[in-house]
Amino acid sequence: MAKSSADDQELRRACESAIEGTKQKVIMSIRVAKSRGVWGKSGKLGRQMAKPRVLAISIKQKGQRTKAFLRVLKYSNGGILEPAKIYKLKHLSKVEVNSNDPSGCTFTLGFDNLRNQTVAPPQWTMRNTDDRNRLLLCILNVCKDMLGRLPKVVGIDVVEMALWAKENTTTTTTTNQVNSEDGPVPTTMAEKDMKVNVEKDLVSQAEEEDMEALLGTYVMGIGEAEAFSERLKRELQALEAANVHAILETEPLVEQVLRGLDNALNCVDDMDEWLGIFNVKLRHMREDIESIESRNNKLEMQSVNNKSLIEELDKLLERLRVPSEYATCLTGGSFDESNMIKNIEACEWLSGALRGLEVPNLDTTFANMRAIREKKAEVEKLKSTFVRRASEFLRNYFASLVDFMISDKSYFSQRGQLNRPDHADLRYKCRTYARLLQHLKSLDKNCLGPLRKAYCSSLNLLLRREAREFANELRASTKASRNPTVWLDASAGAGQTVSNADTSAVSDAYAKMLKIFVPLLVDESSFFAHFMCFEVPALNPPGGVPNGKSASNVDDVDDDDLGIMDIDDNDSKAGKNSVELAALNECLQELLDGIQEDFYAVVDWAYKIDPLRCISMHGITERYLSGQKADAAGFVRLLLGDLESRISMQFSRFVDEACHQIERNERNVRQMGVLSYIPRFATLATRMEQYIQGQSRDLVDQAYTKFVSIMFVTLEKIAQTDPKYADVFLLENYAAFQNSLYELANVVPTLAKFYHQASEAYEQACTRHISMIIYYQFERLFQFARRIEDLMYTITPEEIPFQLGLSKMDLRKVLKASLSGVDKSIQAMSKKLQKNLTSEELLPSLWDKCKKEFLDKYESFAQLVAKVYPTENIPSVSEMRDLLASL
Repeated sequence: MAKSSADDQELRRACESAIEGTKQKVIMSIRVAKSRGVWGKSGKLGRQMAKPRVLAISIKQKGQRTKAFLRVLKYSNGGILEPAKIYKLKHLSKVEVNSNDPSGCTFTLGFDNLRNQTVAPPQWTMRNTDDRNRLLLCILNVCKDMLGRLPKVVGIDVVEMALWAKENTTTTTTTNQVNSEDGPVPTTMAEKDMKVNVEKDLVSQAEEEDMEALLGTYVMGIGEAEAFSERLKRELQALEAANVHAILETEPLVEQVLRGLDNALNCVDDMDEWLGIFNVKLRHMREDIESIESRNNKLEMQSVNNKSLIEELDKLLERLRVPSEYATCLTGGSFDESNMIKNIEACEWLSGALRGLEVPNLDTTFANMRAIREKKAEVEKLKSTFVRRASEFLRNYFASLVDFMISDKSYFSQRGQLNRPDHADLRYKCRTYARLLQHLKSLDKNCLGPLRKAYCSSLNLLLRREAREFANELRASTKASRNPTVWLDASAGAGQTVSNADTSAVSDAYAKMLKIFVPLLVDESSFFAHFMCFEVPALNPPGGVPNGKSASNVDDVDDDDLGIMDIDDNDSKAGKNSVELAALNECLQELLDGIQEDFYAVVDWAYKIDPLRCISMHGITERYLSGQKADAAGFVRLLLGDLESRISMQFSRFVDEACHQIERNERNVRQMGVLSYIPRFATLATRMEQYIQGQSRDLVDQAYTKFVSIMFVTLEKIAQTDPKYADVFLLENYAAFQNSLYELANVVPTLAKFYHQASEAYEQACTRHISMIIYYQFERLFQFARRIEDLMYTITPEEIPFQLGLSKMDLRKVLKASLSGVDKSIQAMSKKLQKNLTSEELLPSLWDKCKKEFLDKYESFAQLVAKVYPTENIPSVSEMRDLLASL
């Protein structure tokens, strides 16, 4: 018999290495084919492509118990075995050999713990029936020995398998004890290298002998089946008869049992009667016990209710009791700083008492009691008394604080001394009563309105006084010479230079005004919002500076003003926030109203000294304005916006006056040479570029646009007063504009646009003036060429010499009249070009343009003559170019 894969020691070692680390021992391994096919009528197996697998039976010792597993291993891409599935043999419920397989080598294993029972289990196919029997026998032995039960076997006879096992079991087994370092190790050598070792048979030796005897008794041929069936029927009848006979023999015993049953029934009846009597007595006793328990439960419930009622009444009395120290403090206590802790404690108790008497915190049954109503009226009276006293004290306190500061003249800026407003002491004294205001708001929100107005009216006097004194001393201490405002006036004279005195102190003074007061106003707005309990977002982030600078650039930024926000942690909805924000801005308008006049005075003063400083002040204001975008204090943004508008208005006034000065040049009867406002505008633009800061670029560009537009319009109007010299006048002024703004146009896009516009106008004026000079000297020559060009659109060049006035004789007359003494004509053209030109530096470029234009015209004339009068000789273009070069 061929060697089975179950005997393959190398396969077993591969399986053990695949499951290494699981502490399981492989007792058998065998190669199989896995499929899910069905058997057709033809008896051939139709598979969905069978897959090679290895089935291994493994055991695991865990204490006194042994667990058995069926492992399925598959081959990886490298031909190495790796675990695929594992089944516990204790769940094996059925072993079925496929009846459709004639060879009997295909079987299925059914497990009772599979999740998806609707999917057909896999079919395992062996190489031969011996391998099948070896595997199934091993599985059955393991189930019997280790699990104590056998699965259901379908499609194969167990007796036949036992006989096969007996025939294939190793006949000779030699057990040797091999001594090693660890002790004796049992080794079993099987005869003929057969390693199928059946540890225990399915049936015992005695059963096997009886079965062999029985099979030997009933061995017969196929033709004796009917006789065998008849014999079995006779034996069955004999057995039934023997059973009936045995039953009849036991009749006396049955009668004896029946008599004993009758006696037992009589005893049971007596017992039932006694139990009925006891049941009646117990029922009466149970009713008595239930009555006693019911009365006891009612007494206990009444006791518990009385105790709970006493506790609730004690709590209610405690809630209704007004402590004498709080009552004294609320009705007549002092509001001095030393007594504020007691006042705050009294406010907290009063707020808690009011909340405790409200329905959500008090049972509705208690709310209707007369004692509760009376106590609530008493607490409300305490609240109104305390709110009235506290409001009156705070109004007087705010006014007294401000009056004390205003009366101290050393606090404000004086002659020769600029004092930065310091409100640290004022805020410290106000913060003493911040928590009191929070409690007043929770007690009576309507009382905050008069308090806010009192605070705003008092502090407004202080802020306006500080701003007025600071602005006055700032202007008085700033020394700057006044620049003339007549920048572009022609009456100033072309040779007169504009004063270049340094006026940076003016814009520095304005910047200092903003640096001191904008953070102060923002801080005051923030402090007022939180001190007066407005439920709005923070006006300024803690440690932040409104104008975007670091804290080191602003003196003494007070970050502690926002520290009172933790008194009230209630969040507000968006709608409520918007209402609160509107109320806050209304109060801030009243708090800071009038202070803008002192800022306006500084702007107007700076404008009078140097109007161009509006550019610097505009940039400074824009920088502060951009830093206030996150602030909820609307008044500071409004103030900065008004200042920006005021500065823009003043600068527009300066631009309008300068434009009016430009337009006054138009009234002069005769203008020659370069107008005075063109070089003066270059000086003005240079000065304006020096003053640009931040976002004032747009302001300057708008001024440039207005200036240059008026300049060009005025220039064109003046040129039209004398058309004879208009082109000379225009080209000289446009050239002067380009020369004076060449450097600025390279860095300022707006001026570059006007530079190109002036360049185009200059080229057009040059072209017109040069054409006029050329036609003045050579009018007949080029008029003759123009007539030829006009006729060439309608007739051929050969026909032109036969036209009236265009014959060869006419050509010779024109050439003689125009080109005889051509050098003198060109010199006359040069003198005429130089005659009305006041800017000598323009003459070389204009003369080059004039010679180039004359050569172009003459070259086109020579081409026409060569085409129409090919036999006529005229001076060549090269001769004319040499002549022009020699002059």
